[in-house]
Amino acid sequence: MSVSTFNRCWSKVILKTLVNYGVQHICIAPGSRSTPLTLEAARLQDESLVTCHTHFDERGLGFFALGLAKVQQKPVAIIVTSGTAVANLYPAIIEAYQTQTNLIILSADRPLELIDCGANQAIPQQGMFAHYPVAQINLPKPSQDYSANWLVSTLEQACYQQKLTPGVIHINVPFAEPLYQAETEQIDNHSWLQPIKVWLNGSKPWQNHPENQTEVLIHEKWDFWRAKRGVLVVGRLPLEQTMGITTWANTMGWVLLTDIQSGVEATLPYADIWLANQTVFNQLLQADIVIQLGSGIISKRINQFLQSFQGEYWLVDHSQRRLDPYHHKQTRFHAKIHHWLRAHPPLRQKPWLLEPLALSQFCANFIEQQVGSNLNEASLAHHIERLLPSNGVLFLGNSLFVRLVDALCKLPNNYPVYTNRGASGIDGLFATAAGVAIASESPIVAFLGDLSALYDLNSLALLRKVKFPTIIFVINNNGGAIFDMLPVDNEVKDQYYRLPHNLEFSQIAATFDLNYSRPYTWADLTSTLKNAYLRKSTTIIEIKVNSTDGSTIYKNLIKQISQAVIGT
Repeated sequence: MSVSTFNRCWSKVILKTLVNYGVQHICIAPGSRSTPLTLEAARLQDESLVTCHTHFDERGLGFFALGLAKVQQKPVAIIVTSGTAVANLYPAIIEAYQTQTNLIILSADRPLELIDCGANQAIPQQGMFAHYPVAQINLPKPSQDYSANWLVSTLEQACYQQKLTPGVIHINVPFAEPLYQAETEQIDNHSWLQPIKVWLNGSKPWQNHPENQTEVLIHEKWDFWRAKRGVLVVGRLPLEQTMGITTWANTMGWVLLTDIQSGVEATLPYADIWLANQTVFNQLLQADIVIQLGSGIISKRINQFLQSFQGEYWLVDHSQRRLDPYHHKQTRFHAKIHHWLRAHPPLRQKPWLLEPLALSQFCANFIEQQVGSNLNEASLAHHIERLLPSNGVLFLGNSLFVRLVDALCKLPNNYPVYTNRGASGIDGLFATAAGVAIASESPIVAFLGDLSALYDLNSLALLRKVKFPTIIFVINNNGGAIFDMLPVDNEVKDQYYRLPHNLEFSQIAATFDLNYSRPYTWADLTSTLKNAYLRKSTTIIEIKVNSTDGSTIYKNLIKQISQAVIGT
């Protein structure tokens, strides 16, 4: 058999292993060395076993796959050619590691004899992502000296490791030339594949790992602790784990602090603002126990509370990772939230602290007065619920706006919210939003800052592929307004932090053939949204605001609430 044909046999086994493991989407960047994988992926799509996506920019492709995987909660495969193409996936791999999102990287490579000898596009790729993958395989170049059984079981072991510890698998796949003119009619019937023929024609994994349904056991002192004064802090959670949290907390009479990523409707909204009041902050520290569900808390004030709390601390999350940056002496439950709640029934009792409710209710009107009626960052964040379709999803970028939304808005219960808050970078946000849009098959509203948008312009090409109403807000405050929160001299801040660019996005939208609008008032925005939701395509809505308006309102709210006298 020719080298090119056996390369395809080898690739067939690799991809079928991943499909049987649960991969439904394969993201492909153009390249020659990855041809055997690309052509086999195309065959799988022709057989309706996978959906293939393409993009010319590997960095954007990685984040696009990340968005698909976040929504589907299934592994997504990425095929790239050798060289720097592989390195461009690094930012998405870091974010996937931080958020425990399942990606499978298939990096084509030159064979060993072409590494470190001056061959073109040949770099050492083994282990190039350091400790970020949960499993790494450096395959030999395709050879019949290795049985098909060995290849399947080797790949499946990595997949099983990913199932135990979600994250990234890196499979480095060297191919010798020739890469083209494979005898396709010989691929399926080659003798090398005969030992796994039955498996190839089926849909089950090679190895059977029965599900380990570990029962969540009630804490031995739960009857004692549930009668105490408690605070329940809810961070980033999958939607399916959020049911019953609010009812549980209300029954207990505990203070409930929720992150915008939690999907849990805030009974005490605006916590990032009202916790600036030192009197209430200190009262909350009198709690006997804090139970944290999930992780990734955005609010600075909630994080300060967690850092300051010295009492009994429990953390519940399905992950096996450490998730407490303040290193409390703690009880750690590795469990899904709804399973933990069922094992720990609430005790009906009256609220132990009423001041947070009074201050939260005060903040609702106070914030409304402060943000005003103009169309600006703070008013957009406060009234974000007005902009969202009932059957849609929300994607929030990083920097200032996500903090404003977390601090100033109140979302409906279980409204899907997606972020890249693992590493909180500004890279790949257009691409991730596109992946979320395609995987969710629902209208999506996304909010990005201007620097984030400029950083990921190539990925606007991905948004042309979305076939559902997709609204992308670009908040243009002429630079990195998040840095206005820093105590740095203004001249230095502008030159080295904010980086004013004096650009707008109308011509950029036109370059990528995307709909564009720049509303000036809420009335303009309402009309723009009405038209955008009628389109099965993407609309860029640019909101140009003064550079410091959002940060100034935010800082003033915190300052005034911090000085408020409770009870007046």
